[in-house]
Amino acid sequence: MVVSQDRPAGMRPGRRQGLAVRARTALDALEHLIGGLGTALLALLATLWLALTAAACLLGVGFVLLPSALHAVRAVADRERGRLSRWGPEIVGPAPPPDGLRAMLGDRAVRHEVRWMVTHALLGLFLGLVGATLPLSAAHDVTFPLYWSALPESGATSSVGWWTVHDWPGAMAVSGIGVALVGVIVLCAPALARLQAWPGRRLLSPDPGTDLVLRVAELTATRAAALDAHVTELRRVERALHDGTQNRIVAVTVLLGAARRALARDPEEAAAVLDRAQDAAEQALTELRAVVRSILPPVLADRSLPDALTALAAGCPVPCRVDADMPARCPAAVEATAYFAVAEALTNIARHSGASEARVAVRVAGGLLHVEVRDDGHGGADEHGGTGLTGIRRRVEAHDGTLELASPPGGPTTLKVTLPCGS
Repeated sequence: MVVSQDRPAGMRPGRRQGLAVRARTALDALEHLIGGLGTALLALLATLWLALTAAACLLGVGFVLLPSALHAVRAVADRERGRLSRWGPEIVGPAPPPDGLRAMLGDRAVRHEVRWMVTHALLGLFLGLVGATLPLSAAHDVTFPLYWSALPESGATSSVGWWTVHDWPGAMAVSGIGVALVGVIVLCAPALARLQAWPGRRLLSPDPGTDLVLRVAELTATRAAALDAHVTELRRVERALHDGTQNRIVAVTVLLGAARRALARDPEEAAAVLDRAQDAAEQALTELRAVVRSILPPVLADRSLPDALTALAAGCPVPCRVDADMPARCPAAVEATAYFAVAEALTNIARHSGASEARVAVRVAGGLLHVEVRDDGHGGADEHGGTGLTGIRRRVEAHDGTLELASPPGGPTTLKVTLPCGS
């Protein structure tokens, strides 16, 4: 057999990569187990509260407290849904519990949550404690030869406490137990994490068809937002044409009529009126071009979104920097939405923020277009404060996108827009 001379001696690269993957998987599993330990402690407290409330029902007092206990169960269950959603497929929460004690007790989701809570308070707590103590025990035993001689005789034992160590061979044996515990963690931690998460996945997940119903409701709301955004845009264009361009053209017509009447009796006056008509026509043409650009900027259609945003930044009164990472073009409607979102955001920055600089970042990742606009102003931006943020949200949601605004008092303000682009 011929072995390539440039291959390093020792463990093969594929095996090393496999061990690295196993180690990362084990660390993730331990993190899941410890996170589940936190929700298990909450579930244990909620279980005790529910048990005390049920016992108090025998005296008649518990019926008043029972709804609050069931709301506590819902709160703990929602935390577990969030935890499980971060480590796997999202678990959609149920509808709010019904009013009335009898209806609440008859709700299927509430009954499932109670079952999960009791199971997680026992099994989840046990597995979480195992996940928390195994790494500590392994670290204790692996490093045992470093400090065993400084321990009192009663404390010189392994983490499992099988025997008392009196010599170096015993200390090395304890270290071997630590290495074995590391192997147990690598092999068993993922299975323990799956076992801990299984009751939540089974009992806290919505009934079949719930995801479809929620998706239909989401699409209905998105369609309504798209129609609202379309109507708003039509009104804006109509208002711009009616209040601006149309008035200019009417003025041109009136001035031309006046010039025609003055042409025979006073040519100089007619010339002055024609000059005014020409100025009004030029202003009407300028406003008409502005309206056309507001529908779809030519630079966006002819070149790219980064070029269009660079042009916006150049015209912004606040110094603005654009960072773009777009290896390919997105659909025209998506780019137009991103453009108008940035345009509105920069307008708000110039008018309201008091910022000294702004930054626009655009990138495409995972089939999504991410746009972030940030400024160092005084913050306090409010979506309901009439600064155009509601219009941005409607445009974004019309494309099934999301908008996030962070603007604490004192700043900075960060606007994040995410749009599906299919790239």
